[in-house]
Amino acid sequence: MTDGPSSRAASGRATLLIALSACGFASIPIFVTFATRSGAPLVEVLVGRYALAAVMLAVLAWSTGTRRLQRDGLRVLVIIGIAQALIAYSSLMALNYIPAGTLSFLFYTYPAWVAIIARLRRLEPLTRTRLIALAMSLFGVIVMVGSPTAAALDPRGVALALSSALMYAIYIPLIGALQRELTPAATAGYMATGATIVFLLAKMMSSGVVFNLNPIAWRSIVGLAVVSTTISFMLFLRGLRTLGPVRTAIISTIEPFFTALLGAWLLGQPLTKDTLLGGVFIAAAVVLLQLKNENQSGRPS
Repeated sequence: MTDGPSSRAASGRATLLIALSACGFASIPIFVTFATRSGAPLVEVLVGRYALAAVMLAVLAWSTGTRRLQRDGLRVLVIIGIAQALIAYSSLMALNYIPAGTLSFLFYTYPAWVAIIARLRRLEPLTRTRLIALAMSLFGVIVMVGSPTAAALDPRGVALALSSALMYAIYIPLIGALQRELTPAATAGYMATGATIVFLLAKMMSSGVVFNLNPIAWRSIVGLAVVSTTISFMLFLRGLRTLGPVRTAIISTIEPFFTALLGAWLLGQPLTKDTLLGGVFIAAAVVLLQLKNENQSGRPS
């Protein structure tokens, strides 16, 4: 396709959509922090988030032609729903110990884990470029959590954040394999339903069925479901359709910077030099991996 004015305009619009979706995803730790600081249990917040998102995504899936239960969808509901619940809970539990910006940067080590897993499974080679990217990513982690000025970071929060990144690295190829016959809205709807069931069962086993949520928690839940889940996901898909996965992933690396900025602005969390420097190395590693994938295939991979 020629790179004419209409093509450039479409690319610009898609880039804006991805940037907005990244900003939406970046707000997840912020909304959760507001809710839990107001006294709301994390499990109750997550039940509300996924239940409300599941309803909205079901409406979207219905409007795009998915009007019956699908066998592939039920697999997504069980397998991906549980995986999503584990990732969400472990990463957001880290907020009890580390700032939102640090959590986001640590979570963004997941492309390095994807490269390692692919090599161990002999799916893709661990090339020199990927080794360099892995080293940059891990160096970013060391800068943030290993320097004297970062000594106050709780190792429990660091462990939870890195564990969620590793689980997400396993989750990505898993959801890719399971959602081939489904629309994106249907996939997300099944995932949200599965996560809702997991968190609801956890809530019932721990403290019964009664929800004690205050107005701040309810507002945060609505923000999580509407902005951070449903709208962000749909903006992401629309931008992805135009840009392809490589350019989309590169633009999406602005997410941890949005989280750090939102955390500093709305929560008064420190935006230290070590956090920013470590984040730069991690984001650079992600970009390097994505650019190498593009160059190897000659097209977005």
